[in-house]
Formats: sequence, structure tokens, C-alpha cells
Amino acid sequence: MQTITPQNDSFLKACRGEAVPHTPVWLMRQAGRYMPEYMALRKDYPILEMMKNPELAAEVTLQPVNAFDIDAAIIFADILTLLEPMGLQLEFIPGRGPVFHNPIKDTADIKALKSVDPVKQIDFTLDAIRLSRELLKNRIPLIGFSGAPFTLACYAVNGGGSKDFDDVRGWMFSNVSRWHELMDRLTDAVIVYLEAQIDAGAQALQLFDSWAGCLSVNDYETFAAPWTRKIFTALEGKVPTIHFSANGGHLLEQIADMPVNVIGLDWRVNPSQVMARIGKDHVFQGNLDPARLLASDEAALAGAAEVLKNLAPAKGHIFNLGHGVIKTTPPTRINKLVNEVHRLSQS
Repeated sequence: MQTITPQNDSFLKACRGEAVPHTPVWLMRQAGRYMPEYMALRKDYPILEMMKNPELAAEVTLQPVNAFDIDAAIIFADILTLLEPMGLQLEFIPGRGPVFHNPIKDTADIKALKSVDPVKQIDFTLDAIRLSRELLKNRIPLIGFSGAPFTLACYAVNGGGSKDFDDVRGWMFSNVSRWHELMDRLTDAVIVYLEAQIDAGAQALQLFDSWAGCLSVNDYETFAAPWTRKIFTALEGKVPTIHFSANGGHLLEQIADMPVNVIGLDWRVNPSQVMARIGKDHVFQGNLDPARLLASDEAALAGAAEVLKNLAPAKGHIFNLGHGVIKTTPPTRINKLVNEVHRLSQS
């Protein structure tokens, strides 16, 4: 299924560094709580139920596609989906977010982690991908994703979110061999899961290493990069791949050395400085500050124009935010943003 070229293939072309009629645009968290259509569903369904119901997940995936002229859809799922079938008990608690009731504490917990069969255990997401492809009717491509091993490990060890995962890093530094074993187990699971998404119809894949930015350059190379590199090596040549890490601007040299097609930039970095460091011969994704969408139409559109200008010298550019859409963002402003990116990049 995934070999069929979408009617609008600008996103896939940009991923490969090919010429495009306009800069393609999609937004992280484009399907979600800023949309009235989504909140109407949330009144009736808990978030985990929505993710595990293929029909509901596909409906949410298509909501921004039907509302805006975006160039790619992303499946409605969660970066932590993989951890539950590995044996961690997941609950989304209002006001706290994801919580794992049996976090990893020692070697026995790591050895107790189960191998994952996505076809049997995460079939709801794979079915949602198939249904979304059917509903998209080949208009635009569909992106699949997973959390990266380091980010998954942070949540698995901590039992939930954190401001900076200090305790996890402390555990990591004092349990180096255990950490490596955990990363091995998570990496194998991520590869199997993402390959299953390709088989189900995902036409590109994004790896979210949301918390890698809390590591130093040297520690990233020791405790995270080898496993991320292994994933992109396993996926190389299958579908276009994207790496994104919030607050990870200091890690871009290492990320650029991986076999990944697109390097995601958060809003904190200056694209011109990034290209001075790692070169222009890369495809970049980003990097508008999502808070600009909270300010005004003028602030959002001026920021978009600046991003397009700054990234024009690159081999390729996919317009996105430097992180996810904030829940108080007006949908009408997103519509104007998408249209303005298309207008400016066509001219």
C-alpha cells in the first residue's frame, strides 16, 4: 500500500531532497486538543480508549486533514504506546499525564520486559494506519512514529513525566550496564514496531526523542545515540525517516551523522547557525515557535516567513513548528499559517 504515490507528494519529495512546488507543511500534534472536533470526542471517550479504537484514532487523524490544506497526516497514537505490551502498566491521569504503575528499578525488571509482537499487541494502531490510509484516499501521505529508546527509558524508569529526568540520569550513571541492556531491549522493540507500521501503510516515520536534550553531547553518545543510530540504520531505504528532539540543538552534529532523511529543529535554534555547523546538504524540518500561534496572525505569519527565509539555503525544508501545537491555539490561525507557507514558498 505504501508504495502508491499520493496525489500531493510534496512532503515525500521534500524528505528526499527533491524539488517541490511549495514547501510542504504539517504540524506536530496537529491532531489534538486545540480542535473543537477533537474535544467533542474527548467528552465521550478517555484518551487511551480513543487511541485503542481504530475508528476513533483514524477519525482524529483525519480531523486536521479535513480542516486545513496540510501536506501530510500523522497517525493519532502516543510515543509511549510500545511500553504497555512490554509489561508496563500505563494510565493517563488528568493533570499528570502518562503514569506507569510498575516502573523499572533493577535488572529483574529489565529482564521481565516482554518481546513485542505489534501485529497482535498493537494491532489497534496498525488498523488505524490502514483505515486512515483508506480514508485519506491517497490525497496526502501518512506519517507513523514512535518514541526513541532514550525517551522511552526515561518514562519507564521514572514511572511518568519529569521536568528534566534528573533521577533517571542519576540511575543511568550508576547502572551503566543495566541501562545498556534496557536500551537494547527497547531498541529491538522500536524497530519491530516501526517496521510493522510500514507494513500497515505508514509512508514516512518520525522518531521522537523528546528528552534527549537533557543529555550532554558526550553522554548522548554514550547513553542514547548508538541505539537511535541502530534504528535508522534498520529503516534505511524503506520509507523516509525524521528525527526530532526538543531542546536538542547541541546534539545536531551527532544526529546529522545518522542515516536519517530529515533533521527536525526545535524553535530554540537558529537555522543559519545550524547550517554553519553541520552544512546545508540536509533536509530540515521546523522550526516556528508554537507560542507565536498564541500571539496574533501577524506574529505567526511573520515568524513563518522568517523560518522559510532562514531555511531556504538547505537541501530541503519541511515546514513545521519547533514543537507541538499548544492546546489554546486558535484553529483559524493554523489555517492562515498553512495557507501563508504555501503562498510564500510558491512565490
